[in-house]
Amino acid sequence: MSTSDHDNYRERDSEATFGDYGGQYVPEALMPAVQELEDAYERYVLNNEDGFMDEFRERMADFGGRPTPLQRADRLSERYGREIYLKREDLLHGGAHKLNNALGQVLLAKYMGKERIIAETGAGQHGTATAMAAAHLEMPCEIYMGRTDINRQRPNVYRMRMNGAEVNPVTAGSGTLKEAINETMRDWATTVETTHYVIGSVVGPHPFPKLVRDFQAVIGQEARKQIRERAGRLPDSVVACAGGGSNTMGAFHAFVPDESVALYAVEAGGSSLEIDEKNALAPNSATLSTGTDGVLHGAMTKLLQSEDGQIMESHSVSAGLDYAGVGPELSHLVDTGRVTPVSVDDEAALNGFHRLSNLEGIIPALETSHAFGYLEESHEELGEVVIVNVSGRGDKDLETVLEETEKRDLEAAPDVEVFDR
Repeated sequence: MSTSDHDNYRERDSEATFGDYGGQYVPEALMPAVQELEDAYERYVLNNEDGFMDEFRERMADFGGRPTPLQRADRLSERYGREIYLKREDLLHGGAHKLNNALGQVLLAKYMGKERIIAETGAGQHGTATAMAAAHLEMPCEIYMGRTDINRQRPNVYRMRMNGAEVNPVTAGSGTLKEAINETMRDWATTVETTHYVIGSVVGPHPFPKLVRDFQAVIGQEARKQIRERAGRLPDSVVACAGGGSNTMGAFHAFVPDESVALYAVEAGGSSLEIDEKNALAPNSATLSTGTDGVLHGAMTKLLQSEDGQIMESHSVSAGLDYAGVGPELSHLVDTGRVTPVSVDDEAALNGFHRLSNLEGIIPALETSHAFGYLEESHEELGEVVIVNVSGRGDKDLETVLEETEKRDLEAAPDVEVFDR
């Protein structure tokens, strides 16, 4: 939805916003569900009614495997001449930070008396985490996923189905995360009485950005305690990749009051394509760096849009960062100067993928690889002690990386025969 569509939507009050961003720009049919969720957020998450947060933390420990380690990356530290620590969210059950939020929201849905779970997914990690949480808590689950992402994330599609979820392909538009969210919103609008929509990032109408952030905040809370124990001090900087922004806000939130800690949100700089205004194609997904203010999926935020307010199709080699918007709180933190938005291109991310695999024996998700691409390019600016959030593991991306590597090999030596898979 572009800025020009505002007349058909309404925002509630200032509590739903982060400065100029956020709000509740939703159809009237969804307002009862949003208000019900707002009430549940205050009762169960903020006030721990009926011991909700106690149960959530217990399940995250027993089922999820928290806390995750903060590992000193010995070879990267040697390479860059500074202390590099990795927050290992890739070791969480399911292989990514997404379970923190998915398990929290599915449990919240049970407390609210809902009977069905729906979710969208891009890279498939949120869909996988939601399917796992739904199976764990005995809730039927449907996942909407764009056809493009289904093709490039087939292992995660299989994992979702293995956990009992129904995966619904979305063929509209570019068949990526934006279209998947649109379709999930349509489902929710007609099933609000029985269904909870588990939004996967810090996006959407209030209270979703705060709700998701609070479930993900455990990342930074643990990291802040762990770095004090390991290094005897706070880090000089925290680096995290940024698409919608769930792992970013999860890693950053506990450090926001610490002004001595620089926060770097690394976006997808995409390829060398040029902007095509006529076909509404953006060359990247660097929304915080290049986006303008508008409304997308229920909130005022920064987004990629053309001059006449049409949402542009983003580009990234990483499905999880291939999104034309970003969370409203991140937009606010960038505007106030607390978070620094940066970006690296597909090639730097692919190099980061291989570098972490080769040097540390950790195969990162392509989303996470952008953070390591930035670390390679700009480590001298990050201080002496650096935390990088390893938001997910790269099993799901091996096919994509192989295809991209083969393309680069062909471009470098077109007459050489590529290994036939």
